[in-house]
Amino acid sequence: MGLYRWVAAAWLGLVAAGALADDAKIRKAIEPKLGGARIEGIQAAPVPGLFEVRFRSAEGLQIVYTDASGDYILSGNLYDARTDRNLTEERVRKLSAIRFDTLPLDQAVKIQRGNGRRVLAMFSDPHCPACQQFEKTLQEIDDITLYVFMFPVIRPELADHSRAVWCAPDRAKAWLDIALRRRQPLSNATCANPVDKTLELGRSLSVRATPTLFVANGERYSGALPADQLKAILDDAAPAKQGAARK
Repeated sequence: MGLYRWVAAAWLGLVAAGALADDAKIRKAIEPKLGGARIEGIQAAPVPGLFEVRFRSAEGLQIVYTDASGDYILSGNLYDARTDRNLTEERVRKLSAIRFDTLPLDQAVKIQRGNGRRVLAMFSDPHCPACQQFEKTLQEIDDITLYVFMFPVIRPELADHSRAVWCAPDRAKAWLDIALRRRQPLSNATCANPVDKTLELGRSLSVRATPTLFVANGERYSGALPADQLKAILDDAAPAKQGAARK
């Protein structure tokens, strides 16, 4: 048993040394090709012989894949064909998660239905067709607390509509009127409002599409999700579920 342990320890040492050598090779080969970006991390990918390379560009966190020596680069999404999971998307989502409690929720329109146990923050433009369609989906979700960060980037010339929502006596109703029912807000847009701050916030978070969603565990989703998928994501990200998972 003593000899076995020595051989095992020696083998693990060689593997570790090889991993470090691969890391250095990959950095030397690939980093000059990233347009000035620095590699933030390298690790083995789920596919044997493939390595995940992480770096950050103007578009946010990026992942490419390479071989052990960095001679070849694969750019694109890695899928698990057995489960239809987009493994690249999942990794980027987890690695770029934020702390939900750092969002300035006082800048958002709050809408609550039922007991509000499902929590979602959404960057949305009321004149974005995908956002308007997603508002219909949201009506299928019960027991939700929704924080709407008004992000008028699709029709910036109509940003005053978002400001008018904030100035309305009932912000939740005003938001649903314009985003769901396509009714223009009746209030003026002259009150103090956070729309410009929200535009800055979205840019700082690399929000590049509407709707962009942040769930309670800080993970981000882009685009209009179907109701059944959204429910599953919100339930899985719930604080009680996350607490149970850490035990």
